[in-house]
Amino acid sequence: AGSKFQYDESGGTFFYFLLSFLALVVIPCTYYFWPKDRKKEDNKRDRKQCHCEQCAQKEHYLRNREPLRKVKRRVIRLGTYLSRQAHADVSPCRLGSSTAEIKKAYRRLSLVYHPDKETGDERKFLKIAKAYAALTDEEARKNWETYGNPDGPGAMSFGIALPSWIVEKENSFLVLGLYALVFMIALPVAVGVWWYRSVKYGGDQVLLDTTQLYYYFIHKTPHMPLKRVLMVLASSLEFERNHNSEVVERPSDNEEVPHLMKLLPNLGEKNKERPLCFTYSIKARALLHAHLSRMNLPPNSLDIDKLYVVWKCPYLLQEFVQCVSQLTMLALAGRIARTPSLDTLEYTMKLSALVVQALWDSKNSLLQLPHVSEDMLRHFTTRKRNVRNIRQLAGMKSDERRSMLRSLSDEQYENVMNVISKMPLLEIDVRSEVLDDEDAGIITAGAIVTVTVSLCRQNMSVLFDKEFIEEKSCIDNEEDNEEKENLAIGESGDKGQTNDANVKKPKAWEKQTKGKKKGQKNAKTKKTPKTAAIKKMTQNQNQQKENTTEANSQVVAVKKTKAPKESDGESDEEGSERGSDDNSDSDVEELEQKVKANEDVSEHEEDDNWDDFQTNVSKKKEPLEGKSKLSHSVHCPYFPEDKQEYWWIYLSDKKRHALISAPYLMTNLVDKEEVELKFTAPQKPGQYTYSVIVRSDSYVDFDISKTIKLDVKEAPKQTESHPQWDISEDEEEVNKDEDSAVEDSDLVNSTDESDDELDD
Repeated sequence: AGSKFQYDESGGTFFYFLLSFLALVVIPCTYYFWPKDRKKEDNKRDRKQCHCEQCAQKEHYLRNREPLRKVKRRVIRLGTYLSRQAHADVSPCRLGSSTAEIKKAYRRLSLVYHPDKETGDERKFLKIAKAYAALTDEEARKNWETYGNPDGPGAMSFGIALPSWIVEKENSFLVLGLYALVFMIALPVAVGVWWYRSVKYGGDQVLLDTTQLYYYFIHKTPHMPLKRVLMVLASSLEFERNHNSEVVERPSDNEEVPHLMKLLPNLGEKNKERPLCFTYSIKARALLHAHLSRMNLPPNSLDIDKLYVVWKCPYLLQEFVQCVSQLTMLALAGRIARTPSLDTLEYTMKLSALVVQALWDSKNSLLQLPHVSEDMLRHFTTRKRNVRNIRQLAGMKSDERRSMLRSLSDEQYENVMNVISKMPLLEIDVRSEVLDDEDAGIITAGAIVTVTVSLCRQNMSVLFDKEFIEEKSCIDNEEDNEEKENLAIGESGDKGQTNDANVKKPKAWEKQTKGKKKGQKNAKTKKTPKTAAIKKMTQNQNQQKENTTEANSQVVAVKKTKAPKESDGESDEEGSERGSDDNSDSDVEELEQKVKANEDVSEHEEDDNWDDFQTNVSKKKEPLEGKSKLSHSVHCPYFPEDKQEYWWIYLSDKKRHALISAPYLMTNLVDKEEVELKFTAPQKPGQYTYSVIVRSDSYVDFDISKTIKLDVKEAPKQTESHPQWDISEDEEEVNKDEDSAVEDSDLVNSTDESDDELDD
């Protein structure tokens, strides 16, 4: 048997190659785009999701965004069925089949493909007959099972997965032209089109021209009110047809947009600034005003355009915030003359939450809840209660809250409570330090200060549980107090004595808390930088050695004084000696306990310092990893997409009304996260007060701030000269003389050794 290479004349091998290549693309795409069965997921989420009218419309809109979703599902299922059917139609005769199975299969196939039958096929029947003859003969069957050929081993043929016409001389120009068309024309054109489109965009797919537009208006008007920010936002070039092909311009806009403008007060359509006066900018501005006012628009025209504009706004506002912060940092560095106002930054962040929730800044934040209308708000502020935000509503007692929302049905009330229970409840912890310094807690003038902000996110349902726990604890405290009073009265009755002055009755409004010592504090390990951690570890080791040596010396001294004194039967002396021995034993035990306690404390401190060192190393590795953009879904029925909770974190000075650190956008707050904000300490020593502010980009009136006070010390003077580095001229001459004397002595020794060798 030999080998034989040949081109595929019929083209069958080439199709196998093409099929295997397509399988590398089709199988992952099928797995990724396979339509999910959402019935089970919907049943699970049914109880937790909001069932208001707006949320139902949003869910219907999201499901209908893919018009070919059902067709795609049917095509995929049909392809799966055909592949299974083709797999089932494989020849029934396999390796190891018995003779009875082969005969049964031959009879079944002959009834279908015999030439005398209506469904007969002469060629297929000849192949079936040859296969039957080969499988019923033992020697032929053995050859087929071993070599794949009933006649035995033959020449091994390799089929090249290309048709033979590709290498023929007649088709050489056609093949070369095809290669040139694909690799020299089509591929460069595709790469060029992709590069031309991608080079227009910056971060988060925002046009670079839009970023330049933001820089221009921020520098032109450093102090922007909210409506001015909205006006600049609407002039973004993402809403202009020439810069974005996704924008649709309809003939009906000539009638519907002017009619909408008449219904909107304070639109500012008479502004003559360019591009604020352009048609696309006025249309986008009118759509944003209608969205914030929760107006109903024509469903097939303006409503579609409004959803597209609203969907783009969070990304554009994030870019706007970055532009404001960069210009602020440039102004602080003295690169530009005008410093953007802090109000401009805060209005931009506030506008993001207003767009997501479809509210004006003058509206009540309680309108973010489903089924809550403006008519119901008058019941929230009365003489007995004053509920102005969602957190106060969540902290109310259940019966008071239900009576206040008595106009809602039980289903609507449950829906409102489900939405509140998923809303965020943040707690922040702030600490400041100077990294890469020996004394991290001391802040000097001009030092780089690192403010670490720890965020802890919980659901607002914790407030419901807290209310229940507080009520239960009050009841338990009252029961315990009654039991103690009864026991005290019973004991005094048995003894016949009543000590009413000594027995203090606990009052109902007093909380029974365990007393703490004055010096006791919540021990919380402070994170230190690498150098400080290593220095502290060495100090602890030295202190440990000193303590152990002192304690061991004391133990040895006590043991030496513990020599037994001999006596001649005097009982008094023996008793005194035994007492002294007992005292010395107790002293030794106390000293040994102190030694062990010092060792345990030092080991514990070393472990803490090592943990802090490891956490600082791990923090520096985190920026190398990608930042997740999944946190928690936001209840936003008027926003066209599933919005995730993002949080802006920055440092500001309220006295000077200035931004201190660049804002940081946290996109991955699930339970707990930490952020480091860095800024330069003031050049003048003194007490400074700053505010760490956390703002939500999705919820209105969910902002948190915490004040920190920094005691800035005077920077230590840098030592230009050190005694170790100062060497006088006399010392240099003495060193030179000593070096020359050493060299002379070496030469003398070497000459003496050479003379001795010559004498020998």
